[in-house]
Amino acid sequence: MNEQAKVLNDVIRAQNSNVLKMLSEKGKNIYFPKLGILAQSAQAKGKNINATIGEAVEDDGTSMHLPAFDSLINLPVNSIFPYAPSFGKKELRDCWKDFLIRKNNSLKNIIFSTPIATNGVTHGMSMAGYMFVDEGDTVVLSDLYWENYNLIFENGYGAIIKTFQLFKNGGFDLGSFSETLKSIEHEKIIVLLNFPNNPSGYTPVNTEVGRIMDVLLYIAQKGKKLIVLIDDAYFGLVYEDNVYRESIFAELAQLHENILAVKLDGPTKEDYVWGFRVGFITYGIKNGTAALYEALENKTAGAIRGNISNISHLSQSLLQSVYNQESYGAMKQQKYEILKARYEILKETLKKPEYLEYIEPLPFNSGYFMCVRLRKGLNAEQVRLHLLEKYSTGVIVFGNVIRLAFSAVPKTKIPELIHNLFLACLDLHKN
Repeated sequence: MNEQAKVLNDVIRAQNSNVLKMLSEKGKNIYFPKLGILAQSAQAKGKNINATIGEAVEDDGTSMHLPAFDSLINLPVNSIFPYAPSFGKKELRDCWKDFLIRKNNSLKNIIFSTPIATNGVTHGMSMAGYMFVDEGDTVVLSDLYWENYNLIFENGYGAIIKTFQLFKNGGFDLGSFSETLKSIEHEKIIVLLNFPNNPSGYTPVNTEVGRIMDVLLYIAQKGKKLIVLIDDAYFGLVYEDNVYRESIFAELAQLHENILAVKLDGPTKEDYVWGFRVGFITYGIKNGTAALYEALENKTAGAIRGNISNISHLSQSLLQSVYNQESYGAMKQQKYEILKARYEILKETLKKPEYLEYIEPLPFNSGYFMCVRLRKGLNAEQVRLHLLEKYSTGVIVFGNVIRLAFSAVPKTKIPELIHNLFLACLDLHKN
């Protein structure tokens, strides 16, 4: 093991030995190199002659680049072309941390890490796997989940995925969640909670969140080491008053010394910049210290450096520029209102009795999506294909559940979407 990794492990052990036990073997061995090329380049910064960094530089000291880009991007050259730090741009990281506190009032008096920039939430999830998942570890998910989790945790890190039933009696199935966690014999358990959920579009209501915390606290008090990965990709897109508005990260970050909360989020869906590929990974644990978080940040940045080096400088700079504009909040609210209006007309349309004869809507209150189960023994894949061929309508199928992305459908076409689904069901049921 590299001496720099040993130093970080010693810091983590001294601050909270439970966290060291949560790390995967890769996580224990990784470090951000403070010596070598990066350190020597930093020492040479500002010198009269700097022949250290692997970038091409013009005679005037600015980044060498093709002039054709000058008319396309209205940003300073040094905010576009040089490598960004593996940790992410400091200004953007600090800005995102400030956003987290503003969006989650419960975080105001809690010490938590400064977010590390990732290449979107998918990459952040993969880096969390690098840090915490060993082959054979169990990752607990709801039975309705984003299929990319399989590629990340099963194919990428050799984990075993175990699911709990998400819904019972129109809400979160607390019993299934509790029994699934209790059934795991390993000392370390990775739990992944995704709210608003993809594909269901469900976020726990206020009364459910405390009960979820009670289950996790009970498991932690039994001596289990819990790494709770919080996929907050759709954070903020909540459309009902009784739905929990903060991230559960705020609750978990102060719950127990055996629970490490790992928040994975970013502007991809929150700020409608899917192609920018910027996300963040943030850590919180009860009685966490600045020294503990700095060690975790260094390990995470080391994993990123050894994986993709760093995140797009241009994307980070564009985001920072928009976040500094006074109109940012108003622009974001305008887009939220469009999605909320689509949600409301969808919810109303699904109440029609003739539709409910064939379509069972699953609980939804947030995000981009909602799901339906089909009645009368209809096959979801057959319905999907029939929708494509006869009604020029595309949907996604998970097993025998159909996901509808109302985020991608104009408000005026949402009634048509549901009517087409009804007609396809009617056609196939008659046959």
